[in-house]
Amino acid sequence: MRSSALQLVVMEAPEEASLAAEQTDGAAPPLPDHTTACCHGAAKMAILAYSLGKREINHHFTIRNAKLISFVLVVLLLVFHGVLRHYGGGDSCEWLLSTGRYLGENVWQPYGCMMHKYKSTEAKTCLSEKRVAFVGDSRIRQLFYSFVKVIEPDRREDGNKHEDISFEEVESSVKVDFLWCPEANNSMKERLASWIQETSAKPDVVILGAATWSIKLHGGSSETLQQYKVNLTAIAVHLERLAEHGEVYWILQDPVNEEALSENRKMITNQQLELYNEVAVSVLNGTKHNGRSGVKLVAASRQAALETITQSEDGLHLPESTRKVGAMLLMNSVCNKLLRPIDGSCCQTLPPLNFLQKLTACFFLGSAVIFAVLHVLGNNRHRRPVPADVESLEEKKPATAAVPLGPKAPFQALCRMGVIMSYFYLCDRADVFMKEHKFYTHSAFFIPLIYIFVLGVFYSENSKETKLLNREQTDEWKGWMQLVILIYHISGASAFVPVYMHVRVLVAAYLFQTGYGHFSFFWLKGDFGLYRVCQVLFRLNFLVLVLCVVMDRPYQFYYFVPLVTFWFVIIYGTMALWPQILQKKANSSGMWHLAVLAKLLGLLLFICLFAFSQEFFESVFSVWPVSKLFELNGSVHEWWFRWKLDRFAVIHGMLFAFIYLVLQKRQVLSESKGELLLPPKISNLLLSLSIFSFVTYSIWASNCKTKTECNEMHPYISVVQILAFILIRNIPGYARSIYSSFFAWFGKISLEWEGTQFLITMGDCWQSGRW
Repeated sequence: MRSSALQLVVMEAPEEASLAAEQTDGAAPPLPDHTTACCHGAAKMAILAYSLGKREINHHFTIRNAKLISFVLVVLLLVFHGVLRHYGGGDSCEWLLSTGRYLGENVWQPYGCMMHKYKSTEAKTCLSEKRVAFVGDSRIRQLFYSFVKVIEPDRREDGNKHEDISFEEVESSVKVDFLWCPEANNSMKERLASWIQETSAKPDVVILGAATWSIKLHGGSSETLQQYKVNLTAIAVHLERLAEHGEVYWILQDPVNEEALSENRKMITNQQLELYNEVAVSVLNGTKHNGRSGVKLVAASRQAALETITQSEDGLHLPESTRKVGAMLLMNSVCNKLLRPIDGSCCQTLPPLNFLQKLTACFFLGSAVIFAVLHVLGNNRHRRPVPADVESLEEKKPATAAVPLGPKAPFQALCRMGVIMSYFYLCDRADVFMKEHKFYTHSAFFIPLIYIFVLGVFYSENSKETKLLNREQTDEWKGWMQLVILIYHISGASAFVPVYMHVRVLVAAYLFQTGYGHFSFFWLKGDFGLYRVCQVLFRLNFLVLVLCVVMDRPYQFYYFVPLVTFWFVIIYGTMALWPQILQKKANSSGMWHLAVLAKLLGLLLFICLFAFSQEFFESVFSVWPVSKLFELNGSVHEWWFRWKLDRFAVIHGMLFAFIYLVLQKRQVLSESKGELLLPPKISNLLLSLSIFSFVTYSIWASNCKTKTECNEMHPYISVVQILAFILIRNIPGYARSIYSSFFAWFGKISLEWEGTQFLITMGDCWQSGRW
């Protein structure tokens, strides 16, 4: 049974006192007895207060209470978002087009949903064999050019002013036209009427807007405003007809920078533009049928312009960054429901359930029904509840053998899993919760980071063993890495290259542990049986495979689990391949050690062959049925990138495990409690080099200009940081003697975190391209 902190203080205080007395050694006069007693009394009181405070906190905040609090928060969030949707409207298309805000300077965030940044290939796919028409004045012409640049980024704005402009992308048969109609008058009405009469030339998408020319030509008179209303009322009839067979958007007037306007535009004031917008809203909303208008009003671009119009060169036309926002608003409104991008939740409806999803839902519901029936019938054969260990936040294991589980237990477990999967589905695939883009700030990343590390230090405890990389220490290592990576994803920290590079080292460290752990097991145990292989593969993949079915995602979508699974198979193949070399066999002859190194060299050559030939790599993994495991969106390129980035981490872990186990067997290392791992001079040298490598790496990562540049170096230098951490953590005896039970608890469920954290943070990958 573990001693409490108070007991340790009482037992060790006399020894500390005698040690302190010996160290004075006459160099200075000893402190008076009452001073020494006061210092020791203060120290004991401080540790006593810490121990009692920790025990009191843990008495109330147990794992059970934490789960209950989390469940209550989820229910409250569901109710809150349900009420918002019921009373505030649940159409994410309206949210996209009506309101939003800037995150920082350049990232536009619509209210309640995420806006996808479309690439040229995506735009061509969406608009293939479609015709888009922009009708209006010079500001609509600007929007036309920004829209066309999404399709063809190198397109120049070389059209003549006050004339029609056409654009056609031959390969995908996309046609985009700009029609010069600066006023909402009979000319615009006749254009629309001609489309209605000629069905073959009818555009699929129509974007219109006009007002500034009416204000300019007529001096902003009230009579012109009334005529604008009359004309727009007549135009609205045609717009509704066009909306029956396509999509129609009316762009509300953006503000102007009145101080920057030229003299012949001074009458175009924001007050006048607001009056014209009010007329447009009242007329076009008045054409609603069944509570819904066919013409969609675009007001969000106006909100974006309110913050950037001061950057306008002439006070009237918008800066390019704001025009891009308007173009992306339109692309998301038109294309999201067709392409269904992962990070574009605006204008997406709930996808219909496929057969496997329906079957899975029935399975979980059936399990819940059976569990309820068994519970009512009184089949409650379960163990007595075990009191929580308030020091470590873990449940104590009973000393005697566990009572056999009753028939209710497996159905209870399935019910819990069904609830968890339902929550994941609501978050990831449904539109119950509002969604928002991640936007990185230093405070959003570092404040939670500091908080969790304070908690980790608070729950420090004595280790049961003091060997290098013992089980408690590796659980702690995995735990804090998982928490850091989770905060990294949630805060969108991949946008900040120095943080990105440090987190890449953490991912490499996890793969390093994979190589270290599996090599050590096979080397010491020699268990190459099928049961062991199936056990590991099941533990690695069970949760992710269920997620793939429930979320209707490909296996490679949760790429880290396929990566770890692949490397386990490679490690198993390397170790199981003849000759199977175990520690017992190697002890008989040193030649077997050379044979192990030869195997590792062969694995290194295998890795280099795949790494330096992308064509060969993709040809191997594109073969059916292997391709079904590693393809994402019909390509294995993403798998190639992920695999190549940390390709040496696993073999580094295997080599380290081999060297460590050989040194341990030869009793070169001192792993007793409180002792340095190596002789003092060697230990001090290695600690100095480790600290130096940490500082050097941080400086290098801070000076990296692009992720591509840094990623080229990462596979070769990440092992230096991993080894530096291991040495700093294990060379001092006192460092090996303690661990954080807080981090270790998370490390013990790292397999579950691998699936869930990539599920809830995948938007970050797709926003930034690569994390």
